[in-house]
Amino acid sequence: MIPVRRVVLSLLVFAGPAMAQGKNTPPPQEEAIAPPVATVPYDEKLARLAEVLGSVHYLRTLCKAAGGDEWRDGMKQLLDSETGNEPQRREKLTAAFNRGYRTFASVYTDCTPAAIVAEERYRNEGATLATEITSRFGN
Repeated sequence: MIPVRRVVLSLLVFAGPAMAQGKNTPPPQEEAIAPPVATVPYDEKLARLAEVLGSVHYLRTLCKAAGGDEWRDGMKQLLDSETGNEPQRREKLTAAFNRGYRTFASVYTDCTPAAIVAEERYRNEGATLATEITSRFGN
């Protein structure tokens, strides 16, 4: 997986609490609301790619295809290169991977011809997504 150039858009939102002021009430202090998740322009495509990786990982493992773990390893590389110190983005992409995995786990319990076709289609979609992301946003 080629690392994708990181374009981080950050927004900081601060709000003071709505507190009634009385004689013994301390003055209001500004509290930071949980910072929003940093996003990059390709996050939606990246989340879909993570979901596809989870789906392919499940289907290849189910069908005992060679290199089944390479899809999980690819996801780990993607997380390491894209989410560094952004735990919320990491959680979002991990959730997408797990969603893809669980979706097929709930449908296929045996390696069937349909599972093999689904795996091939998802691999093709993943390749297309990776190409689109890297050609538009890559280094």
